[in-house]
Amino acid sequence: MKIISRNSPGHLLMICAVATLFGCQPTERQAQPSASWALGPFVKVDSVNPVLTPGENKFLDPILKKEVLWDEKDVFNPAAVVRDNKLYLLFRAEDQIGRYAGTSRLGLASSDDGLHFTKLPAPVFFPAEDSMKSVEWEGGVEDPRLVEHPDGGYLLTYTAYDGKTARLCFATSPDLLRWTKLGTVLTGKYRDVWSKSGAIVAERQGERIVATKVKNEYWMYFGDTQLYLAHSPDLLHWSPILQGDSLKPVLSPRQGMFDSRLVESGPFALRTEAGIVLIYNSMNLHEGGAADPGPDAYSAGQALFDPNDPSQLIDRTPNWFMKPDRPYEINGQVNQVVFLEGLAWFHDQWFLYYGTADSRIAVAVSKP
Repeated sequence: MKIISRNSPGHLLMICAVATLFGCQPTERQAQPSASWALGPFVKVDSVNPVLTPGENKFLDPILKKEVLWDEKDVFNPAAVVRDNKLYLLFRAEDQIGRYAGTSRLGLASSDDGLHFTKLPAPVFFPAEDSMKSVEWEGGVEDPRLVEHPDGGYLLTYTAYDGKTARLCFATSPDLLRWTKLGTVLTGKYRDVWSKSGAIVAERQGERIVATKVKNEYWMYFGDTQLYLAHSPDLLHWSPILQGDSLKPVLSPRQGMFDSRLVESGPFALRTEAGIVLIYNSMNLHEGGAADPGPDAYSAGQALFDPNDPSQLIDRTPNWFMKPDRPYEINGQVNQVVFLEGLAWFHDQWFLYYGTADSRIAVAVSKP
């Protein structure tokens, strides 16, 4: 996700040019999305937030050949999925020893109610002595997003960070525990282009979120300054939409607004009757952005794309619908951050999970 604390100087220069729930009391609503097609409103569950925090779990790292406290420093930016009547978070965790603000690995936590979680003691996805080591070490594997494959199992998009370049990658799993890495999403001359945050177009089937085709192809929004688009016939081979020889933007920052500095994909993109709804993360400029949510703050908006053409933007919320306003969202590894990445339909409502200040994980809920 965030580029502010640890990514390359060149990239830093480039980005400059969400009632009552199970007896818990969500207190303050975030802004009501103004568009009828938008998801929400979402309510932060203050009685349990943050729902996931750092720990002292040990793991024998296959590259370092020694035990590390893999979730000691920060946990944030989770994907969410419902399986066997439990809600699972696949979350990013950082140790204290990696050169680039800690090496990132992905842990797994489960919950019966979406509010109280138990972590597995070891990460389930991590850099190793494998074909992906050169792009994953030693920054690690970051910012997971999950959908179910139409043929069964799970498809993960994640960021591999070698300390210099972020590359959007993907993997599959039958059970969230055993993973097969499939390489970079972008290939050929675009393989080493900075790329992150892959949000696949999907539909809700009960409590399952399943990748779905539009015009006989699968689609993925990606990017962390502007948003781009890739398509695939099989969820394995991806081709970006181009404008000449360059990636073609489909969503960009807006001058003087809450999303004035950058836009970045949130969870999966949800295909609805109104169109394809994409929750996106954004950053405000230090100067010249919106007065609210304030300079440099990460907040969230929503965009609506044509249901038959994922490249065509139809509508966009004029204001943020979630911003950092709790202490654990305002202060942390990167201050003033809510970063929305996990969305699940569970117990007849939406659970929206987000990283707070790149340090903790919190939840907001919406019951239609």
